[in-house]
Amino acid sequence: MSVNLQKLRVEIKGLIFRNPTILASGILSNTAGLIKRMVFEGGAGGVTFKTITLNPRKGYDNPVIAVVKAGLINSMGLPNPGLDEALKEIIEAKRILPPDTPLIVSFASSDPTEAQYIAGKLEEAKADAIEFNLSCPHAKKLGLVLSQDMKLVELLIESIKSTTKIPLFVKLGLQDNIVDLAKRIENKGADVIVAINTIRAMVIDVYARRPVLKNIYGGLSGPAIHPIAVRVVYDLYKNITIPIIGVGGVEDWHDALEFILAGAKAIEIGTAVYTKGIEVFKEICRGLLTYIESEGFNSISDLVGLAHKI
Repeated sequence: MSVNLQKLRVEIKGLIFRNPTILASGILSNTAGLIKRMVFEGGAGGVTFKTITLNPRKGYDNPVIAVVKAGLINSMGLPNPGLDEALKEIIEAKRILPPDTPLIVSFASSDPTEAQYIAGKLEEAKADAIEFNLSCPHAKKLGLVLSQDMKLVELLIESIKSTTKIPLFVKLGLQDNIVDLAKRIENKGADVIVAINTIRAMVIDVYARRPVLKNIYGGLSGPAIHPIAVRVVYDLYKNITIPIIGVGGVEDWHDALEFILAGAKAIEIGTAVYTKGIEVFKEICRGLLTYIESEGFNSISDLVGLAHKI
């Protein structure tokens, strides 16, 4: 690795990322083969395995994705093969990934004992970190719906932390009390906050005169949510001390840098992989490196939270 690329390396809770771009959960991240492409061809600095649950989930019926003017609306319903099958892919993905490209595994549960069990199995499979999904806006009894129950969330975080030593990332969705929720999660031992996920939305076919998605509602991602996500990261940075990873509408280095200046140590990329291709990671890294060098900074870490120093 060149001296220049060293300027993009980041450290988050003991994990070293070769650059601050991480593949977000949900897009091309559910098999070892796809993950290998994101890293070796795309250049992602880290990967988040698609959200898994203890038992298999079919997800919602088609149509589950709609393209809109400023992004995508999806209503997948967290489909996955269940923990046992996912572990095979996780173990293989971990085997082929370089040591400076952490594998984070997203999971969902509403039961403390179950969540504890899943987390323990993921640690045994050598995941570098786990990402607890409190953010999906369209999964019944999971994700954003679950996050409304503060006491249950606190119990879940305590249970997960009691059985694992690897870092616990918690992904939050957009909600009015997100800062308060993040504070409570931090107090219960979470290591990193990831914000935000998609925003609850819908689209209507004006000729069919009915909702496009079978589930009616889905989650909006892409450029439309980026300014909102930046605001959330900015607010979180002022109120919590644990690291933040920014997610939402990152399409280029400028978008990524906004998150970093707002307080994020790294950024996750999802929809842009679909709209721009897997080269988006390398493209963003080139832009960030050019900015760092042209503006006279030593590393990407020097830029974290600088928008607060006004």
